[in-house]
Amino acid sequence: MDRLKIGIIFGGVSEEHPVSVKSAQEIAKNLDTGKYEPFYIGITESGAWQLCDGPGPNWEDGDRRPVVLSPDRSVRGLLVLEQGRYRTISLDVVLPVLHGKLGEDGAIQGLLELAGIPYVGCDVQSSALCMDKSLTYTIVRSAGIATPNFRTLTADEQIDVDGLTYPVFVKPARSGSSFGVSKVSGEEELPSAVETARKYDSKVLIEEAVAGSEIGCAVLGNDLDLFAAEVDRVALSHGFFRIHQEESPETGSENSTFIVPADIPAESRSLVQETAKDIYRALGCRGLARVDMFLTDDGGVVLNEVNTFPGMTSYSRYPRMMAAAGVPPAEVIDRMVSLALTGK
Repeated sequence: MDRLKIGIIFGGVSEEHPVSVKSAQEIAKNLDTGKYEPFYIGITESGAWQLCDGPGPNWEDGDRRPVVLSPDRSVRGLLVLEQGRYRTISLDVVLPVLHGKLGEDGAIQGLLELAGIPYVGCDVQSSALCMDKSLTYTIVRSAGIATPNFRTLTADEQIDVDGLTYPVFVKPARSGSSFGVSKVSGEEELPSAVETARKYDSKVLIEEAVAGSEIGCAVLGNDLDLFAAEVDRVALSHGFFRIHQEESPETGSENSTFIVPADIPAESRSLVQETAKDIYRALGCRGLARVDMFLTDDGGVVLNEVNTFPGMTSYSRYPRMMAAAGVPPAEVIDRMVSLALTGK
C-alpha cells in the first residue's frame, strides 16, 4: 500500500516558534514512516518557507530549498524551487504544527482551504474564534457555560478601573503560552501590565481571577463523536502558571507541576470532561484541542482558554493526558490524520 504523503509545517513567525519546532520534533519521532511519507516544511522566524530534512534543533543550517504551498487546487501540494525551476509535490494531508499567531488563528487553515488540501485540526472559523479569548468567552457564555468576568481594551482605549475586583489578569486577547500575561493586585499596576500585553496584541483582555484549581482536558474528534482523555491539574507552588517561559522547560517549571490523572473526585473528573466536550462543540472545534478550565472550590467548572493546536513537545500537557488515557503519541497522530481525511 502506498504511504500517505503528509506535509508537516512547523516553525512560524509567532513568539511560539521555538515551541513549534519542539512539537514537530516529537511528532517526527513518533511518526510511523511505514504509513506516512513525510515532507517537512519549516517556516523561519522571518517567514521564509523551506523544504528541509526535518525539524532538528539546527534545521535552518541543513539542506533546505525554497518551497511554497500552491493555491492552485489542481496541484494540491507544494511547489519546490530547484535549480531555477519549480517542481511539484502532491500532498494527501497536512499537519500544521504551528502555535500562536498565523498558526492557530485561521491563517494557515485558510491557505490550506484555498489549496484544497485536507489538514489536521480546527477549521478557519473555530481557529479564529478560539484564538481571540474575548470571542471565545462570548460564544461559550451563550452556550450556558461559565467564563471569567472580563472586559477588553482596544489599541488606543484608556483603562476604566471602575468596577474591577482584584486580583485581575491582564493578557493579550490573541496570543498563547502565557506571553504578555500579568497578574495585577491593584490599580497602580494596571498601566504597566496593559503595556506588556500590548507588545503581543493591540487588543487586551482584563479578566477577574477565578478561585480554584487549573484543570485541563485533551479532546480528540469531530462533531458528536468526541474522546476526552484524562484530566490534568496544574499544581502551583507560588505565582501563576506560565507555560514555555522557562529557559529549559524540558527540565520542569520553577513553580508548577502537572498531576495526571488529576487528583480530583470522580464526579468532578466527569464534569470537567463533559464540559470540555460542550465547549469544544460550542466553538465548532474539529480534530483536536486542549480545553483549559478552572475547577472552583464549590465544584463548578469555568473556562480558561482553548488551544486549537496544543503543544506536542516531550513536556506538553496534551500528549501526557492522551498517554494517561491509553493513547500513545503514534496513535494520536493516526487518529488526527484519519479525522482530517475521513471525518472519523
